[in-house]
Amino acid sequence: MRILELLISQLFGVILLKRNLALLLPLFAISIASLGLIPDADAAGAISGEFKLGEVLDESVGWFIVVGLGMVFAGIISAEIKLEEKYLGVVQSSEAFNTAGRVIKTGLTAAAIVSAWTWAATLLQSSTVAYLYGVSGPFWYAAGASIQVLLFGILAIELKRKAPNAHTFLEIIRARFGAGTHKVFLGFALTCNMIVTGMLLLGGAAVVNGLTGMDISLAAMLIPVGVMIYTLVGGLKATFVADYMHTVIIFIVILTFVSMVFFISPITGGVEGMYNKLVEAASLNPVLEPTFTPGEPGNAMGAYLTMASAGGLIFGVINIVGNFGTVFVDQAYWQRAIAAQPSATVKGFLLGGMCWFAIPFTLATTMGLTAVALDVALTPEQVQLGLVVPAAASVLMGEIGAVLVLVMLFMAVTSAGSAELIAVSSLITYDVYRTYKNPKATGKQLLKVSRGVIVAFGLGMGMLAVVLLGMGLSLGFVYLAMGILIGSAVIPIALTITWSRTTRGGAVAGAIIGVMLSLLTWTSVAASEANGVIDIGSLGGAFPMLYGNVVAILSSGAICIIISLAQNKKYDWKELDQHLSLVTDDMHVDSAAELEKRELDEIQLKKAFKFSLKGGGLLTLIVIIFWPMPLYFSGYVFDFGFYGLWVGIAITWVTVASAFIIGLPIIESRHGFAKVFSGKKASA
Repeated sequence: MRILELLISQLFGVILLKRNLALLLPLFAISIASLGLIPDADAAGAISGEFKLGEVLDESVGWFIVVGLGMVFAGIISAEIKLEEKYLGVVQSSEAFNTAGRVIKTGLTAAAIVSAWTWAATLLQSSTVAYLYGVSGPFWYAAGASIQVLLFGILAIELKRKAPNAHTFLEIIRARFGAGTHKVFLGFALTCNMIVTGMLLLGGAAVVNGLTGMDISLAAMLIPVGVMIYTLVGGLKATFVADYMHTVIIFIVILTFVSMVFFISPITGGVEGMYNKLVEAASLNPVLEPTFTPGEPGNAMGAYLTMASAGGLIFGVINIVGNFGTVFVDQAYWQRAIAAQPSATVKGFLLGGMCWFAIPFTLATTMGLTAVALDVALTPEQVQLGLVVPAAASVLMGEIGAVLVLVMLFMAVTSAGSAELIAVSSLITYDVYRTYKNPKATGKQLLKVSRGVIVAFGLGMGMLAVVLLGMGLSLGFVYLAMGILIGSAVIPIALTITWSRTTRGGAVAGAIIGVMLSLLTWTSVAASEANGVIDIGSLGGAFPMLYGNVVAILSSGAICIIISLAQNKKYDWKELDQHLSLVTDDMHVDSAAELEKRELDEIQLKKAFKFSLKGGGLLTLIVIIFWPMPLYFSGYVFDFGFYGLWVGIAITWVTVASAFIIGLPIIESRHGFAKVFSGKKASA
């Protein structure tokens, strides 16, 4: 939290010192007012229905965003790290670099989760499914990818209870099951990081290319550079600072688009105009595919304004199943749990999950459906590349809209990319170097390795994206396929930390056999639907993706549980933490002592565990059962009143989420302001 305190004190100190924070206008009102500075749509060059790939902005704008803005943020965050050392006396140890001192509070934990989970896909793929399936797409993207974060809070608090000294979730697996099992899941973890990184850069590079004409491979190579610099300097703490700054900007851009579409633009005509245009779009171009019933439209009455959508539901199931892998198998989320204070862990994940829901739900309901309403013409290839949002923004607001999309996307890609960088760094440092290469490594040696990995993976990120592009893979394809490749590791990992009867054989067999079955199912269904042809096109179909994702997670879970029960062994959790140790030789004496005094009250941790079960479980039931299913089975097509209510919910949700994510970290940092404003340098 010290980093944030210093940064925020510089940005908001005057406001806080004058005690005027309570007098700030609501964020939504600010966004509307700020639009008075933007020329109207026609003056901005917006022309209804037109989007010319690579011609919206000059290529120099792409270079400025990718290189210039990246360097600006790298400079700001690096400078902030140095100020922290000067005024707060923070020493960059290996523990601080990889765990942020394990003292992060609720607000910043939530902001970091929102940022890490806001990928290029969050902004782009959510609007793609809105363009394809109507209002069901944004809902199922938000609901299907938020429940994993909500439920992960259960694992996060179990980690605090059973392995408070862990640096990675793989250390827990090794402590329970040994080196062989550890290596299996290390493979899954690194695969997950590569998939996520690939998606980030595929989406980011595609949009930069689509709006500016900048070479897509070059954009993919350059985007990670700034991220690499500030992560190299400040480690996990730097990512938290970047997360906060970037998330603020993303929310502001979304609120700006919301204001433009529903309150400002004469092109859309406000809520009523959008409704009329979407009804007309359904009559001209109804949603027919995919469908569960041949001869019947995929959406009820072919409408965009209905939750009764076969395509939306299929995507929702794929989204739910696939995203368990990219949360539960991604070290980035475990690292945020490790960095959080025990008392802040569950609250941070629940708050982060609900606030994140607002981003894809509101953005895609706004911009994805705007592309439909304005009849923005896009090729199937452009849709799969995730160009719906930039196309809609360009048509709506001309160059200004295109720039806002670029900035928003850059924020998402770089903040999530930073999380992946530090995650891979921790895995290689602790689960490869410290485990197999140098078990007695000092803190300084570990810190050196961490930074070396950041440089290596930072350079490799761009190369990976170029390889994926060369293979002809799009953002949409990779997003839908990720659960097939890593989903089989989810339940074995979850049971390893929650179920004492999980065995080595059950965990390994579930993960390996599960991925084999998912790949077999995926390719078999694709071949059956394409007359024996297995290629990118057939593998990318809705039903092959659906069946492959479902088989991955269900088969692995069943195998893991059955084998574990058959082996009938019980693990003593007291043994776990004996194998896990902190690295304190390069820490300041006071910092080491403070870390050892962490609040580890078992009674309070058990209460937090029960709260995570109830809170995460209830919210999950609401967003995937109680809310959408009555609307799906009723076949209800929204009338104007219900559409207005739906839009109102989206606007309210994103406004409240913005207030929490922006304001709560500031409030929690208030005790650090006096220290910063005193101007006294930290004693050596």
